Amino acid sequence: MGSGGGIDLDAVVRFVDIAVDALATAREEIDALNVYPVPDGDTGTNMYLTVVAARDAIREALDRPDADRSAVLAALVRGALLGARGNSGVILSEMLGASVRRLAAADPTEPNARALAAALAQASAASYAAVGEPVEGTMLSVLKAAAGGAARRAEQDGARSSEVLADAAAAAREALARTPEQLDVLARAGVVDAGGRGLSVILDAAETVLTGRRPIAVTAPLGSHAIPVPQSMSGVDHLSADGPAYEVMYLLDAQGCETEEDVAALRARLGELGDSVVVVGGEGLWNVHVHTDDVGAAIEAGLDLGRPHRIRVTHFAEQIAAQRAAAPATLSGRRIIAVAAGPGLAALFEEAGAVAVTGGPGRRPSTGELLEAITECGAREVVVLPNDEPSVAAALAAASTAEVDHAARGLRVSVIPTHAQVQGLAALAVHEPGRAFDQDVTEMTATARHVRHGAVTVAARQAMTMAGPCEVGDALGVIAGDFAVVGDDLGAVAEIVLHRLLAAGGELVTLVSGRDGGGQLAERATAWVEEYHPHVDVVVYDGGQERYPLLMSVE
Repeated sequence: MGSGGGIDLDAVVRFVDIAVDALATAREEIDALNVYPVPDGDTGTNMYLTVVAARDAIREALDRPDADRSAVLAALVRGALLGARGNSGVILSEMLGASVRRLAAADPTEPNARALAAALAQASAASYAAVGEPVEGTMLSVLKAAAGGAARRAEQDGARSSEVLADAAAAAREALARTPEQLDVLARAGVVDAGGRGLSVILDAAETVLTGRRPIAVTAPLGSHAIPVPQSMSGVDHLSADGPAYEVMYLLDAQGCETEEDVAALRARLGELGDSVVVVGGEGLWNVHVHTDDVGAAIEAGLDLGRPHRIRVTHFAEQIAAQRAAAPATLSGRRIIAVAAGPGLAALFEEAGAVAVTGGPGRRPSTGELLEAITECGAREVVVLPNDEPSVAAALAAASTAEVDHAARGLRVSVIPTHAQVQGLAALAVHEPGRAFDQDVTEMTATARHVRHGAVTVAARQAMTMAGPCEVGDALGVIAGDFAVVGDDLGAVAEIVLHRLLAAGGELVTLVSGRDGGGQLAERATAWVEEYHPHVDVVVYDGGQERYPLLMSVE
């Protein structure tokens, strides 16, 4: 961003990427600082996964042919909201959402320095409003201080965006060092606030985008103050006997049914049931968080306003006990995690012994969902097949998080970058649990890479493709992920795709039929192969996937 002209989309994308990397580096340290509001040691992980979800949503939006600035920014806000985990993650999603909305709404004539300062101020105000009972000495007060530092710099004549962010990041570091003075539980544990530390890392990442200054190493002093490290957790090592026993989170679909008064009433009701209440979102979709003893009542409170879904309940005592157990003997064997784009594909993967995770275009799995599949499968060695190019990044983030979290248990995770469902099927076909892990991964990877894959679909919008322009309703042929054929008949286009895939030879054609006429297309494609390539075997599966009536591969 320069002196004016509005938010720069490239800068936003760079910021999210750098923030993900910085939080990945600082995550373990932040988790170790986590003693408030519950010493469950996951603040760093929750903030990391929240930003990863925002990054994944941005990348998916950028892949769409009609992507523009407003769509990408909206995807960032929604991605953070849907992917938010834990108290800190939900608050962070509101901070990101409010700041992005303010920057997106900035007048082109408004100096960027002032727009940035206003965005931080709006993020701070929105975060305080979202929390049932705001507490000083947390990430809320750290952001408030950052907004104050930004505002003071922006008021100066000729202030630049980089200077505003530098002052904001410096003010955040100073406020972070003061958090033990504001919150007794931090002082007793000898730590700064974990959420505030995570926010400081994120602000450092934002400064890096505009100045090139790398974020301060997590082991270095913050400003003129060193980061306190836990000396003794004896004062906060156990949950309070009279504190809430459960964390309840859910997404609340209240499209067209909610007002600001309704949401305020929901926060008040949840406040009666427990503490750490956070309700963030808007436009009919809200992320709800509360610590409570009455799980049912917390969910019923949402029913009064809309439809709760993606309900997640965590029992703190069990969570902390599980974190401390870290028993290597509980992990054994090898499992495959495969993203499946349809019910038939899921059944195929599961019949072959894999754990299927729902995915595919329009419903790609989040990093959190893949992380949950990895950590709950009970295996010491895990191979992940994303089977979709945009899902590879989420799989890599989930794999690295799982390995760090379960290093004491010897967990190993490898992601094979499969970009198509048929590549995943081919890789799984050569999986051999009796082989050494590295050898098995190598064989599966080599097989997936040698698969030539294609598909047919129907154009949903007017666009320019590698094969020329297409109109809504045109038949499109996909080869190796690119639109390579444009026609008016899906069957004819499928034959062209098969002809090109078989041009270099092959022994086996795999066809996966989807919804909306996929069975008839598979029959026509089979007949074509039998006529023109009689020595090539054909295998047909019912995948049930949407958007792509026929998937094809040649081996």
